[in-house]
This record gives sequence, structure tokens and C-alpha cells, in this order.
Amino acid sequence: MIDSQDTSDSQDVIELDYRPTRADILTGVLARERLRPLFGAAAALLAVAAVRTSAVPAVLAAFCAVLIWSTPRLQAHHALRTVDWQGEYHSSVSGAGLTAETAHVSLRQRWSVFRGYRETRDHFVLFSRDPNVLLVEVLPLRGLRSPEEAERLRALLDRRLPRL
Repeated sequence: MIDSQDTSDSQDVIELDYRPTRADILTGVLARERLRPLFGAAAALLAVAAVRTSAVPAVLAAFCAVLIWSTPRLQAHHALRTVDWQGEYHSSVSGAGLTAETAHVSLRQRWSVFRGYRETRDHFVLFSRDPNVLLVEVLPLRGLRSPEEAERLRALLDRRLPRL
């Protein structure tokens, strides 16, 4: 069911064609982690522990810092292995929501799935409403057909979702 807002921009469809990369997925994971304060709190606690003169807390702090830094990269690596075999993605964004298609799968997501979005230099990252932000949709700007499409996509996202 499409709500009354959907009719105003339902004719405005922005299409993207791209193959997901590790950088795309890492951008989504890092943007998601900025919404979840767990890693920031852990890093602050480690910094306090490292101030002590004993070598054990310093080694533990260094180990944890490497772990915190590597976790999003490992997540991106595993997520890419999950989607890479599907090949090229064709996504369309409209007033009704987002549709992503590959040779193997088709997924339609309405705007009600998302809580908001964040823009990075090379991507638009959309975040799900669930408390753990498990779903992240990454739209790479390189997939747009022209640079002017980025402005249209930004305007459509601004009408549908808050910036986070």
C-alpha cells in the first residue's frame, strides 16, 4: 500500500547500476557504528586503562584497539563474500522505496523500513529502524548514470527520510 506522500514523487525514479565493493560495505558498516556508541565507550575505557604504568593494561589496550579497528573490516569482508557472487546490482529509488535486483534476487524495501540516512563523500547510507541497525542499504554514487542524479537522489531522500 502506497501512502499519499508516495504519489508526489512516484514518477521520480533514480537508477543505479553497480557491483558492490568492499569499500561500499565498509562505508555502510562504519556509518552504522557511528550510530551505535558501543565501540566509542570501549575505546574510552581502554584509553583510561592504558594510562596506568603496568604493561598488562597497555598490552590489553593495544590488543583491544586492534580488535575494535579490525571488526568493521572483518564484517565488510564477510558481507562482501555474501553478496559478491550475485554480480551486478540494478537499484531504483522512487517515492515507493528502494528496489534492488540482481540476476538471482529481487528486493523491494518501502521507506517505512528506514529510520534515516547519512551521506558520505561517495555513498548514501540508509539505516533500518530496528534497534541494532542490522539493515544498512548502501547506494554508491558511482552507480548513478550522471553526476546530476546525485542531486535528485539527495532531494528524494530528504523528502522521505531525516539525515542522521
